[in-house]
Amino acid sequence: MEKTWKQRCLPLLLLLSILSADTNHNNIIFLRRTAADGVTPEEATLLRDEVREMFYHAFNGYMEHAFPLDELKPLSCEGEDSLGGYALTLIDSLDMLALLGDRERFTSSVDWIGKNLRFDINKTVSVFETTIRVLGGLLSAHLIASDYATGMRIPSYDNQLLDLAEDLARRMLPAFDTPTGIPFGSVNLLYGVDEQESRITSTAGGGTLTLEFGMLSRLTNDPIFEQVTKNAVRGLWARRSKLNLVGAHINVFTGEWTQKDAGIGTSIDSFYEYLLKAYLLFGDEEYLFIFQEAYAAAMHYLYNDPWYVEVNMDSAAIVWPLFNSLQAFWPGLQVLAGDIDPAIRTHAAFFSVWKRYGFTPEGFNLATLTVQHGQKSYPLRPELIESTYWLYKATRDPRYLDVGRDMVVSLQGARCPCGYCHIVDVEFHKKEDHMESFFLAETVKYLWLLFDLASGPDNLVENGPYKYIFSTEGHLLPATPQISLIHEHCSYLGAYCKGGGIEQESRKSDISIHPQENNASVLSGSWVHSSYASDSSFLKSTTTSGLMKGLCPGLTHGQKYGISYLDATHTAQEDHSTHQRENVADSHSLLVVSQQSSDNSVSKNTNNDHDRNVQESSE
Repeated sequence: MEKTWKQRCLPLLLLLSILSADTNHNNIIFLRRTAADGVTPEEATLLRDEVREMFYHAFNGYMEHAFPLDELKPLSCEGEDSLGGYALTLIDSLDMLALLGDRERFTSSVDWIGKNLRFDINKTVSVFETTIRVLGGLLSAHLIASDYATGMRIPSYDNQLLDLAEDLARRMLPAFDTPTGIPFGSVNLLYGVDEQESRITSTAGGGTLTLEFGMLSRLTNDPIFEQVTKNAVRGLWARRSKLNLVGAHINVFTGEWTQKDAGIGTSIDSFYEYLLKAYLLFGDEEYLFIFQEAYAAAMHYLYNDPWYVEVNMDSAAIVWPLFNSLQAFWPGLQVLAGDIDPAIRTHAAFFSVWKRYGFTPEGFNLATLTVQHGQKSYPLRPELIESTYWLYKATRDPRYLDVGRDMVVSLQGARCPCGYCHIVDVEFHKKEDHMESFFLAETVKYLWLLFDLASGPDNLVENGPYKYIFSTEGHLLPATPQISLIHEHCSYLGAYCKGGGIEQESRKSDISIHPQENNASVLSGSWVHSSYASDSSFLKSTTTSGLMKGLCPGLTHGQKYGISYLDATHTAQEDHSTHQRENVADSHSLLVVSQQSSDNSVSKNTNNDHDRNVQESSE
């Protein structure tokens, strides 16, 4: 699609306008700092300890004033049930307690949950929120509490959290009983799907369940959980547009898109995230196929360097020139994919909004350079902090420590008597009496990891026995041999040919994951070398059939997996699996993205080498 001069220049003009709009807000990022302003190792240690205190201020406030209700009201020091009435914040905090090495509170919390928590309750709950917060929290804590190698094993623990997780997931299975395989948005834990339940769900709601349910299948040896969530992803991807874009909301019965706005933020964000992370955690290359195609389309149609816009999924016409705060996870995902350069530029643009207001509003209009009406709040979201952590881990650029320091200062402004408050208006910093459980599960976790990494890390993620994938709720999911069956992998749901020409012999992959190796210099779950330079280059694209059995040579992705466009007249894009995998001496190379972000973006940078690579260190 040919781009106009205005489309090519608009992104740069927008960024320059924001940076120069109001010098009183100190908007110019990274340009005013001197070497003396940088965070020293000693200051990083102090900041790490400050973030630890932030966690305990909020956690203790919850335990003293809200437990066992779901969440804390930090201004009034009361509790409230916001999801299902089952100690949500405690479950969401479990792996952070383990990460901090707090054996006493981790043990007592696991013990209480194992003895008191039940899910046979007449509550209608969000499938998405219950999966990422509760199911993910239980599974992560189970894997820590049951394993000597984590250093946090509980001797008396007997799989109570795993049993609870399985019970909870089975109670959510009725939500997947739809003609498309895409689940309802809500389910009653006692009676199944309500008769009056809406048939409309979000793309993120239907496509962000694979990590938790897939993990449960591997731990229980019951494939049903992984099957239903994989079918949901297939159901969404089968209904993508000819541009390989997906919309925001879909009817789970008819498969019709009810909102065709395509973007990387609200209602879609973690759909992209779980495509890549499911591949990294499980080694299932079908997710890699889909991610490569979806990522290429996003970078081509949504990327207005360095911003991202929302477009119509069919025509690519811009619908919203809007930055919304949920987009801020994207640079972190790009780090995992190895696409570092655009991640750096986009993170800088997003942080310029934070610097302007002290927080990121839910929506910032790129046309008017003002906070979007009705989207002025900051509910303590972690996404920009998450991306800051990953970029520092990938580049070791100290400016990301400066960013983290600014974020700590801002968050301390949200401190309340018993915890941390939502900011209802980023322009006036007005507080609201609510604290989401993800503040403890993600926001302070990524901040603590950032400064601990700079201080000389000594924690489960950086120095533990496994590589970890972070769920979209920040829960730690380890790539143990039981979970990441790379060498034994084949398609769970039968990606086999019906005719001749079948390549039946299993081929050993040249991807080697060593879950027992030390993590100190490896990007957790991303298999990226910790000293990754921002100007390094991608490897050429790899063959994506090396781990599969019974593949048909020469077939497209849609033919291999029975997924095709609903519009039969459309010809699928060229399959990316024809490229060759390359080996790098003493490391394991894993292609995720190639020749996409820069070549296909609206604003092209001809000075960059567009081939990037992702490397796994095997030090």
